[in-house]
Amino acid sequence: THHPEAMLLGLTLCLLWSATCWAEQMYGVGGGTYFSTSSDCEITGVRVAVGLIGLVKSIQVRCGNSWGPVFGASGGMTQEFLLQPGEHIDTISGSYRVFIRFLFISTDWGRYATFGRESGNTFLAGGDGKVLTGICGQHKILGLSGLCFHWDYPPEEEETTASPPTSTACK
Repeated sequence: THHPEAMLLGLTLCLLWSATCWAEQMYGVGGGTYFSTSSDCEITGVRVAVGLIGLVKSIQVRCGNSWGPVFGASGGMTQEFLLQPGEHIDTISGSYRVFIRFLFISTDWGRYATFGRESGNTFLAGGDGKVLTGICGQHKILGLSGLCFHWDYPPEEEETTASPPTSTACK
């Protein structure tokens, strides 16, 4: 039995997947349920949960003052890395076997956070003057099976240098 609605949904998901994730480098073996954060926000924090056997179970991104949805498997010990105003994530490295096992996230201010333990194949993303603006990937029942990152140039900082006040004394 053919279901046109299901085929159309499958085609749409395939096109969304290729437009958002395959355009970026996938790190890990992948497989499972696809996810993607918004790619047009200013990331201000990241939460990562790591399980007892060292697998990165889930990831969550904060845009502005709001946390987005948690992507991945439930459970694990959650750690949070909050950015300062004007600070951006500029490099992510890590390692994987069947699942993501380690993430090292660093900023353009020289700060960093580590999640999990390094084991398996390693990867390095970013570092070309762009900053992290989104994360996509796949997850299975035990954790994240693959990650890809969307990079863009940081937003232009508005100049906030005020001119000195002028005297308006009456003569």
